[in-house]
Amino acid sequence: MNNFLKMAALYMLLCANVAYSQDSKEKARQKGQLAIALMDDEHKYDAAIKLLEEAGKLDPGNIDYPYEIAYAYNAKAEYKKACSILEQLQSHPGVHGQVYQFLGNIYERLGQKDKAIATYEAGLKKFPETGGLYMELGNINIGRKNYNKALAYFERGIKVDPRFAANYYWAAKIYCSSPETAWGMIYGEIFMNMERGTARTEEISRLLYETYRTGIQLGGALKPIVSFSKSSAADVPGEGISAFPSVVYGSLLTAALAGEQAIDLASLNRIRSRFLESYFGKDMNRRYPNILFDYQQQVKEAGYLEAYNYWVLGKGADEAFNRWKANNDELWKKFMDWFGQNKLQVDAGHTFHREQY
Repeated sequence: MNNFLKMAALYMLLCANVAYSQDSKEKARQKGQLAIALMDDEHKYDAAIKLLEEAGKLDPGNIDYPYEIAYAYNAKAEYKKACSILEQLQSHPGVHGQVYQFLGNIYERLGQKDKAIATYEAGLKKFPETGGLYMELGNINIGRKNYNKALAYFERGIKVDPRFAANYYWAAKIYCSSPETAWGMIYGEIFMNMERGTARTEEISRLLYETYRTGIQLGGALKPIVSFSKSSAADVPGEGISAFPSVVYGSLLTAALAGEQAIDLASLNRIRSRFLESYFGKDMNRRYPNILFDYQQQVKEAGYLEAYNYWVLGKGADEAFNRWKANNDELWKKFMDWFGQNKLQVDAGHTFHREQY
């Protein structure tokens, strides 16, 4: 066989191998999708495991299939089997931070807390931008009532992995239970926009509403008092003291209270609307740029700020919200349509974390 024929034969063999490889990966993908559907929709974990094992044989380099098998064993409460798979995946070429997070979770379920912590920390060394690992270490410190250290983890997670919503949730809960509620108000509302329609969203809605109610004293004939931050020092992790809470949440919010006689959904809508107007009117957006307030302004310009304010705080006063919604049904439907298509943008280029001030 001359050189030309040899080269032609080799080329045809390579093409056949590539085609076979592509076909195998596509079959594996289809089996994987079916397996996930069986787990999510029907809780048929044994059938899913069988499909995932078949997918793994067709595409042996793909980490997703053994990872999903571990998920299935975890769902079946067969934690040792899940643990064995995840331990092996730590040396897989496609390993990612979620493997360490999942493995740490399994260790916790097996009662091996120290091993879980070591796994989370090892994961962060290898994947320092994995928000879920910061969340796990933060939650461990909540369990130990070490709230400052927990906050440090949550806020670091927010900073390096801004699209991971749970760190905003936990940071909001801690801050709204501290003297520095201003930060909790922002983290909480950002979280609500990132994770819409869940039980945690409703929880934060109630938390924000109650934080307004407890943090504002109208004072009758006296000047209103806003207690969203200490005036002299911040009892929180990190270096330096930001003037943002006192300048923005203190002075602007205090001014926005003018004329109000009570704190309820209707008055909070007016207060938040006046606050937003002052924030942009006084050029605070230049001094203290904030993706949340920018988004509120976008909502306002679309004509839906009132509906949005009721959405944010509505779970704190269900009856008042339901009355408002019944009286504004058309506006609410239009807002929901707009809201679904115009979300708060949170990514590497659009972030908020306390240290930026």
